[in-house]
Amino acid sequence: MFLRLRRFVRRFFNRSRRVNHEPINKVSLIVIILVDLFILFNVFMGLDDISRWPISPAQAYPCHSEWQSYRENTSESKAYDAVSRTFNDQGMPLQAFYASAGDQHLGQVSEVCLQYGAASDAIASQPDQAIAQRINDTQAEINSFAAKNSSIRQQYDSTLLEEIAGQPRDQSINTVEAAQARREIEQNNAAIAQRQQTLTTLKAELVNAPASQTFLTLLADDGQFEQVDRGQRRAAFWYPSIQLLFQGLFLLPLIFIASAVHRFAQRRDYGYVALISWHLLVIFCIPLIWKIFEFLQVGFLFELLAQLVEVLFGSLRFLLNYLQILLIPLIGFGLIKFLQRFVFNTRLQAANRIQNMQCVRCAKKLRTGDLHCPHCSYPQYHDCTNCHNLTYQHLPYCHHCGTNQALDL
Repeated sequence: MFLRLRRFVRRFFNRSRRVNHEPINKVSLIVIILVDLFILFNVFMGLDDISRWPISPAQAYPCHSEWQSYRENTSESKAYDAVSRTFNDQGMPLQAFYASAGDQHLGQVSEVCLQYGAASDAIASQPDQAIAQRINDTQAEINSFAAKNSSIRQQYDSTLLEEIAGQPRDQSINTVEAAQARREIEQNNAAIAQRQQTLTTLKAELVNAPASQTFLTLLADDGQFEQVDRGQRRAAFWYPSIQLLFQGLFLLPLIFIASAVHRFAQRRDYGYVALISWHLLVIFCIPLIWKIFEFLQVGFLFELLAQLVEVLFGSLRFLLNYLQILLIPLIGFGLIKFLQRFVFNTRLQAANRIQNMQCVRCAKKLRTGDLHCPHCSYPQYHDCTNCHNLTYQHLPYCHHCGTNQALDL
């Protein structure tokens, strides 16, 4: 196994820095490395772009977070808070803003969220907009009176200290006498109380408006919210896997083309084409391997395991790491076994290459009667253990006497 791994590494580096079995110069090698880095950078940019093509859960269910915040709000002003938020950022109607999230993306925005946007937009009608503006103006007046009181109190406290100390009035640093300060504070408090009452009336008027009641009825509909919540959770469960699927679809054609070009260049002895296509093949495989590991960390298999751990063991999510430590080597072992038996099986490769008059090692074209490959010097035959005639390398039986050569392979 170690010898096979060492042979694979040696062949990998030979293909990466040789043209027609001759080493390339250092300057050319630097140029190839720079080209590799440029291509790798663009491949990752392409992966990032294509991963944004499927619509995300936040884009498909844009009303979920606001709806959930409303349901979790336990304050007395819950209804007003929900209605008042509809007047924020009215540059674009909310329904149109939600619908625009589906532009240039694969997928659709939830119909319930579009209804939510339409109900929210209906509140921002001219009468309701005027009420909201009066609420803002009244609140601004209350804040102004409160700020004045705060300033007067600071001066009032200082004036009291001066009076207690017996300091003459003409030497005071404050412009407000204590009695005058008390009168102004009382007047401001009366104004604040009046405007607070007005504010309460305006808020009730806004909440009881027909459009607001329609909006609040939608927010209180458990069935509609559960539909959005289920859809959002389902989308969040599958979204990472869908992203990785599209990234795989982006990489696989590149890998297939680079592999096909490399094999073609090897058969035709196009050394430079073989070198460049080999580098491209390696560059395209690096992100694919990275994405496979990423799938094992964020894909639906990971989510299923996480949910299983939560069901069985509650919050002991660290047990998921134990499962991964156990399962990943098993999956890797199965993958290695599959590749060794069906993809990189030496006997299968040798049989196909012998039938096509190719070297059993480097797959270059041979002439009839060649005992060694003129390209890589690898011997094409070995002595049969029974009849001692030359028989093909890596094939299970001697083509002279039919004796099993397994012991020599």
